[in-house]
Amino acid sequence: MLVLTRKKDECIMIGDDIEIYLVDIAPNQVRIGINAPRDVQIYRKEVYDAIKEENLRSRELPGKDAEQVVTKVKTLFEKKE
Repeated sequence: MLVLTRKKDECIMIGDDIEIYLVDIAPNQVRIGINAPRDVQIYRKEVYDAIKEENLRSRELPGKDAEQVVTKVKTLFEKKE
């Protein structure tokens, strides 16, 4: 891990096209601004982890979900007959 010291309104560059700005400093909080190309996805860590977990869950049980859909569709057709 790289640890840098920055003051308010100073910037950190990641590659040629991502800029991280220190916008504000408070006792228990730091506000940052990120300037990056639109194709770069930026998430807070807890949101990223939730997305990752949901993606893993959706891969683990694709057959079960499909089975549930088939069962529901069969039930609907049986009710019509």
